[in-house]
Amino acid sequence: MSVTTMTLRIPDELAPSIKAAASEAGLSVNAYVVRAARRAATLDAAHQLAALGLGNDLADEDEGDTL
Repeated sequence: MSVTTMTLRIPDELAPSIKAAASEAGLSVNAYVVRAARRAATLDAAHQLAALGLGNDLADEDEGDTL
């Protein structure tokens, strides 16, 4: 897996919460932020599918397969 280095500017008041949450989850700050970004991107994609009216079609896809 290749990676890209990015610099994030985190507000001073948010940094302690991120560090604490990462520690509580047993993750590095980097892994915690990557996981949060991945979840946000997945949720955004789901919202886009729903806006196109595709969410229900995908959710109901298996219901017709009753072999």
